[in-house]
Amino acid sequence: MSVRVTQNMLNNNMLRNLHKSMGNMDNLQQQLSSGKKISKPSDDPVVAARGMFYRSSLMENDQYKRNVDEAQSWMDMTDSTMDEVGNVIKRIKELLVYSGDGAVSAQDLKTMGSEIQELKNHLGTLANQQVNGKYIFSGTDTNKAPYDPTANNGKGDFVSTNSSPINLEVSQGIFVTSNVNAQNIFNYPDNNNNMFKVIDNILNELNSGRTATQFQIQIDQQYNQLLAQRSALGASVNRVELIADRLDTQEVSISDLMSKNEDADMAKVMTNLKEQESVHNAALGAGARIIQPTLLDFLR
Repeated sequence: MSVRVTQNMLNNNMLRNLHKSMGNMDNLQQQLSSGKKISKPSDDPVVAARGMFYRSSLMENDQYKRNVDEAQSWMDMTDSTMDEVGNVIKRIKELLVYSGDGAVSAQDLKTMGSEIQELKNHLGTLANQQVNGKYIFSGTDTNKAPYDPTANNGKGDFVSTNSSPINLEVSQGIFVTSNVNAQNIFNYPDNNNNMFKVIDNILNELNSGRTATQFQIQIDQQYNQLLAQRSALGASVNRVELIADRLDTQEVSISDLMSKNEDADMAKVMTNLKEQESVHNAALGAGARIIQPTLLDFLR
């Protein structure tokens, strides 16, 4: 049984198709103006879901990069500080060798003691080195100064016993230690025989006008230990630099995937828009023929 097609049916179908055509043009124009494939999740739930995943990945990657930057700043400051500590110890070694010269007078030895005292004070300043207001040689007690100039009866000593590492997450499940164990530097081999106590023993001898060459072995041990710790730090620095490079590459890859997922192909959109305009104009022409002529058309 055939269905009778009425004028209202033709008119309604024409309007519906025109609205659909205009909707398609509006969607293409939205893509052209925004540069994105979709303007709301309902336009394409799959694209929207992937976009959320890529954005979340970028945010995580940015946080990992910030952690890497913080670790690098700590390591760079630690390395430069340890280098300066090494220079101080080398100067003390030179003075110890010079103190063994038989031609050196007791007054000269006391003068050497004055210089070594200043070098010790500088070591205390280095031990209290900070980054962004945090002590880098205090373990996790970053708000407490590890060197106390009033300790050991006013002679000054390294009083921190915190050897806990400060770990930063630089990738999913991957942590790096941004600090060094200062106990292996300033409190080596123990607090009773550490760097500052050895220097105090040297000062006692020099201030009494006696040579202090007998402490050369202990100073050499302190210097060798410092070099070992600095070498370990260098290995960590190299690893962090590799991680930083990988995070930069990963950021580019994620951004590229997000662009391919969300960004509209402008040339294709403009072509489709031009094609849709032609279709819309043809629909308007066809609609004009479908509408029945009225009595007014015959009165012309």
